[in-house]
Amino acid sequence: MEFRCVEECSDCCVKREYYPNKQFGKIGVLILPDEKEKIEKIAEDNKIKIKILPRIGVSENPNQLPTEILAYQLIGIEDNGNTCPFLDTKSGQKSTHGGYPCKIYKTKPLACSAYPLIESNPITLDEKCKFCKECGTANQNLEFETESLLKIKNNMQTNASHIWRYATGIGESEDKEIIKKGWILEE
Repeated sequence: MEFRCVEECSDCCVKREYYPNKQFGKIGVLILPDEKEKIEKIAEDNKIKIKILPRIGVSENPNQLPTEILAYQLIGIEDNGNTCPFLDTKSGQKSTHGGYPCKIYKTKPLACSAYPLIESNPITLDEKCKFCKECGTANQNLEFETESLLKIKNNMQTNASHIWRYATGIGESEDKEIIKKGWILEE
């Protein structure tokens, strides 16, 4: 079956999840270091307010905060971390599949291009994607997504001894007591 966006869906650009658990807060769209400056420039040129936080860092010493950041994250504009700042929810325009259009579709981050792929071998699709929920699987038309995911994986390779995740401090108001903010060393 060929992958395609479900009519009128923009969920992947709206809904953010807690990852790897609520303690870390809701994550944003993964941004590689070489994408960060480009995304910031696009936002500035279009007068769009964005917030980019670190996501994954590495260090050689467990008592030392990350010395290199492997990935950043673009945080959503709502207080709970939802809704990409580049999603056009106000103009009334629609994307080709009837959802909200992306203001930077042609220059979107690799993570957006890889979605709904979350693993390339074997191909694994995000079960939260509406297409995946309704159709179960896709085995065609995923070449671009696979290529994007492989580029991300290649950029995330490291020989560093210690991996850190950044807790965003962002989530639903009822979860505020659980959510942390700042670097947390992965055990």
